[in-house]
Amino acid sequence: MSYGLCENGGMSEIILIASGDLRLSANQKCWAAQQAAEEAVMAAIRREGREVRRGHPYDPEKGHGFIDSQRYGLEVFRQIPPEAPLVVCEAVWQYSHHVFPGLLTHKGPILTVANWSGEWPGLVGMLNLNAGLTKAGVAYSTLWSVDFTDDFFVQGLKRWLAGEILVHDTSHARSLKQFSLPVKAIRLGRKLARELKTNKVIMGIFDEGCMGMYNAIIPDELLHATGVFKERLSQSALYAAMRRVPDEEARAVRAWLDAQGMRFVTGSNPETDLTDEQILEQCKMYIAALRIADEFGCDTIGIQYQQGLKDLTPASDLVEGLLNNVDRPPVKDPKTGRILYGGQALPHFNEVDECAGLDALVTNRIWRKLGFDPETTLHDVRYGEDFSPDGTPRFVWVLEISGGAPPQHFAGGYAGAVSERQPPMYFPLGGGSLKGVSKPGEIVWSRVFVERGKLKVDIGRASVVGLPQEETERRWRITTSQWPIMHAVMPGVTRDQFMARHKSNHIQVAYAPDAAGANLALAAKAAMFKALGLEVAICGEGHGLEPARA
Repeated sequence: MSYGLCENGGMSEIILIASGDLRLSANQKCWAAQQAAEEAVMAAIRREGREVRRGHPYDPEKGHGFIDSQRYGLEVFRQIPPEAPLVVCEAVWQYSHHVFPGLLTHKGPILTVANWSGEWPGLVGMLNLNAGLTKAGVAYSTLWSVDFTDDFFVQGLKRWLAGEILVHDTSHARSLKQFSLPVKAIRLGRKLARELKTNKVIMGIFDEGCMGMYNAIIPDELLHATGVFKERLSQSALYAAMRRVPDEEARAVRAWLDAQGMRFVTGSNPETDLTDEQILEQCKMYIAALRIADEFGCDTIGIQYQQGLKDLTPASDLVEGLLNNVDRPPVKDPKTGRILYGGQALPHFNEVDECAGLDALVTNRIWRKLGFDPETTLHDVRYGEDFSPDGTPRFVWVLEISGGAPPQHFAGGYAGAVSERQPPMYFPLGGGSLKGVSKPGEIVWSRVFVERGKLKVDIGRASVVGLPQEETERRWRITTSQWPIMHAVMPGVTRDQFMARHKSNHIQVAYAPDAAGANLALAAKAAMFKALGLEVAICGEGHGLEPARA
């Protein structure tokens, strides 16, 4: 008899759990949405004749029913039979390490479920959790739904309840071995890979393991094989360096941004408004980050911010977006007067996602050699839906990050950028985002991930499309209006295929001047990753690659 199954082949009592945020304010605000999703999921299970209960209670003192710490997660799993069928229901952003220890050793079948919603980022949380389980080699099934009554969800649930591990269609992702790469791309990718392995570079990490993102940590031995080595830095050192930056230097950064036409939406109440004082602190962080990166010889850096810096200083997102841009406020070495990283982006990987850091480093080198704008960033895969202005539906993804996008990606550049106060629920000390609408154009998207001890990467093509202003505003209203947004169409990749395959809440993007250039960049990037030892998959269509010769 399989784990979790009764003698008649059906599952025994099913237990539902929910991982939440570490921040009380977020858990309280999001609880109503989580409760609604849980009720819909449990109703769907009961319609199939199964018994289901929550594995942990609602806490009236806290005002929510989430597992809100790793310690509490351990306590919850001690009360769950090790072979019980388990549903992890996520309607919001969650910290995977709250439940990861229990899931790692759980012997019963596991189903992760998320609501398909822009307002409540359960998809983002579930993708992060799924990626961690994949890295650890934990078997799980996964489903997603708008209202948990659609055929995709219901039929998938039936199969899981019958004891089946769900295997979704991922035929859009094909091994690089199935394609022939252009000679130019192969030569460039191999050359840059040799240089990276021979010369070696440093990845600066300001505190590892942001928000329990186990999937975002590349084991050292895997990273070393690519020629990249970690410099583990402390966010306390970054904060100390901020305190040494004179006010006049920070004001010069603000003045530079003002001169470029960037707009700051400010007010007088620091609890709810973006203030000039918060912006000044962000400018100090920008200067301090560049100086520390230069001091340690870093080629790319990642700032964690959550948790830690959020209790000391305003948000890091404005800083992150500026670092990712070639054209940005100049910062000098205080001793020599040398411009730090002059004429270059210093690729920043949000939330110290080392997989994105390696990706950004490779992208930067390929794009620069091709003469393309090398700005790159990661977005959250927030959600998506059909948009049909001409009667022909096409699925348009909403890619959205908390503000770390480079202005070069925006329609209008700096003049099209605005900084708004970050939501108090997540950012108690405020600080501004770097917000804009991504310009229409051709991009290459990718994701580096770890699976069963191997470094892998998925690479695909997409087009960034312009939507009517009212549609953009609508999508902002139902997601997070303070954050930069990208409207992306992925040819040859359905919604469900992408969700079934993607191994992160993050996705890396970089523009090319046109479709032909994007196809060449994709091919060169695939060749470089292959030469670095990664297992490469090409996703979707529109990449221009020919099938491999027999």
